[in-house]
Amino acid sequence: MKVLLASSEVHPFSKTGGLADMVGALGKALAAAGHEVAIITPLYRGIRGRFSDLRPTDWTINVPLGETWVRAQVVALSLGERLTVYFVDHPGYFDRLALYGENNTDYPDNPQRFIFFSKAVVQFAHLQPDGPFDIVHVHDWQAGLVPALLQWEGHRTGWRPPRSVLTIHNLAYQGRFAKSAFGLTNLPPDYFTPAGVEFYGDVNCLKAAIIFADFLTTVSPRYAREICTEAYGCALDPVLRARQAKLVGILNGVDYDEWNTHRNLHLRHEYSFRKMAGKAENKRDLQRELGLPMRADVPLFATITRLADQKGVDILLAALEEMLATDMQFVLLGSGDPAIQRGYQTLARRYPTKAIARIGYDHALSHRIEAGCDFFLMPSRFEPCGLNQMYSLRYGAIPIVRRTGGLDDSVVDLTEDEKHADGIKFTEFTSRALATAIRKALVLYATKPLLDQMRHNAMTADFSWSRTTEDYTRVYQRALA
Repeated sequence: MKVLLASSEVHPFSKTGGLADMVGALGKALAAAGHEVAIITPLYRGIRGRFSDLRPTDWTINVPLGETWVRAQVVALSLGERLTVYFVDHPGYFDRLALYGENNTDYPDNPQRFIFFSKAVVQFAHLQPDGPFDIVHVHDWQAGLVPALLQWEGHRTGWRPPRSVLTIHNLAYQGRFAKSAFGLTNLPPDYFTPAGVEFYGDVNCLKAAIIFADFLTTVSPRYAREICTEAYGCALDPVLRARQAKLVGILNGVDYDEWNTHRNLHLRHEYSFRKMAGKAENKRDLQRELGLPMRADVPLFATITRLADQKGVDILLAALEEMLATDMQFVLLGSGDPAIQRGYQTLARRYPTKAIARIGYDHALSHRIEAGCDFFLMPSRFEPCGLNQMYSLRYGAIPIVRRTGGLDDSVVDLTEDEKHADGIKFTEFTSRALATAIRKALVLYATKPLLDQMRHNAMTADFSWSRTTEDYTRVYQRALA
């Protein structure tokens, strides 16, 4: 099967969150399974300098954006016999300090940037000289107009477009813009209706994808059910319920070539569930690096997250205000809402021997934190899938998660299965419920036989991409049928 993945970010080239990890890993896994895979994504600042094997192609993108024609070059990077990444090179739109915005504010021309990107995807798919793609698989709102544009291009030119599949990574982010943005699509007026891209008078890119894609997926089975409810549907639940027969939840996989405790360039000490001494060494190294007392007898809690309302960082901050009075340590790596950043920095100043707040993102440090911590906190208000809890399991860091979305699908609590438990869950979205879960972790840390058993279960849990790839292949086959 010939598959084109379209995403606004792809690891290791660009990343703000799990979307990049998922698309990068899915491309590798599909190619390993025998499919011919292309990934198309913007050429952001810094990519050319970090990847010297980029090569120019003969393709030039030239598409209308309202009344203006916009051109871009396409450059390519081969990642193997069946996997190539294509970058849309438009410096005016993509050579910027960040992907979507700065100082917690979106770029004002994001409608132009990502409507253009969607049009570039369609033209790239249409002009393929090596035979048509079978599937165009788009990810989130930034490529959300692709299914509608594919349909219109086919109608306008007589071209038979590929089938389209949408993956919703986070329904809360929809690409909603003022009605004036519709003119940039060059779609006929009958697409701007409640049965099309119109949403309460605005353009909604994700809604367009939900309506026009041939098949829909999201990143965990529970989240697929949740987004069809009013509580989690972000006002799109009626549209999703209407297409529920074409909606499948597929739990993300983990790229274990990247996230592992052996031959990991970011870790000084290897370890496994059979030989855990290296984890203790990594913990000591992390404590030394961050300036915490090097104590093996104190449990080290950590979180690596966007500081956003969705991630439950407000209830975590409140729970830590109570729990740091006990004998524990805490490490935060993340950035986002300036007020929340200041809250964690203040907490770290108040508890200098117990709490560290590192603002920003550091990929190598994220590996060292996973390897060094004993417990990983993910108290999300909602979580479509989540990947850090899966990374934590492989690294022997017991995840503490709220029962929602992919967190519930991927972690087993003692109350659910004592023999196979590998994490701690709580239900109520309150700091009190989270503090109770942290207390359970303190008891668990003092109960070494049970801690060892749960670490064994965690490190042997398998979220490899082979299963996930089979699920996506079945979705592609259903879309083609």
